[in-house]
Amino acid sequence: MAMSTGSRRANQGGGVQSVERTFELLELMADAGGEATLSDLAEASALPLPTIHRIMRTLVSSGYARQQPSRRYALGPSLIRLGETASRALGSWARPYLAELTEATGETSNMAVLDGLQIVYVSQVPSQHSMRMFTEVGRRVDAHATAVGKAVMATMPADSVTQLLSRSSMAPQTERTITSIEAMHTELARIRRLGYAVDDGEQEVGVRCYAVAVPNAPAGAAISISGPEARMSSISTDEVLPLMQRLSRDLGAELNTSGESE
Repeated sequence: MAMSTGSRRANQGGGVQSVERTFELLELMADAGGEATLSDLAEASALPLPTIHRIMRTLVSSGYARQQPSRRYALGPSLIRLGETASRALGSWARPYLAELTEATGETSNMAVLDGLQIVYVSQVPSQHSMRMFTEVGRRVDAHATAVGKAVMATMPADSVTQLLSRSSMAPQTERTITSIEAMHTELARIRRLGYAVDDGEQEVGVRCYAVAVPNAPAGAAISISGPEARMSSISTDEVLPLMQRLSRDLGAELNTSGESE
């Protein structure tokens, strides 16, 4: 079983080691699709099995993990409330930045985060046009077919992208959806070069979306504007991109709390 460890929290300054290890195991389980065996976690984390077993027992007793009849461990129901509350808070922080973007462009603006293999929309400010794009907050969609998903993936190491996409079906949403890992890597290289991502009818026919990643956010995140293709084609990316990048930088700075002093 392959799981990406990325840059984990171990040995970060001043952290309580047991807490860091607990979050590391939860993140590894999330990376693996929500469940894993003790040996999977030991291989991915390099922690001793007795340590992992002790942490998992604690997580199970508090509802943050559960042990299945197969002896595999899965993420538990107590995480749902935490996730929903965090999502609402994130949406509240993002809303003023999205409101400025919608006011400047006239189109619907969104913020979304990468959660496992999918993108989750956490905030939105709708356009005032009678014909506008509406994505329900909380909606989950496959990352490969969205501008926000591609913007986030463009910030990730190539091997992490390959691992993510290899676990996804990359199912076509329209005839324009990118459905191969090789083609996606080519697309991500273009996004890094241009500084923004485009969904040109890849998720929904007739809809275009521009997105930029939110730098320094604690989790992979992006903001976007979306609307009917005919209206979006009249928007100059040379004019709107600097605004989106400024707003994403400001939002990322607000979300990034890693530099707070104790």
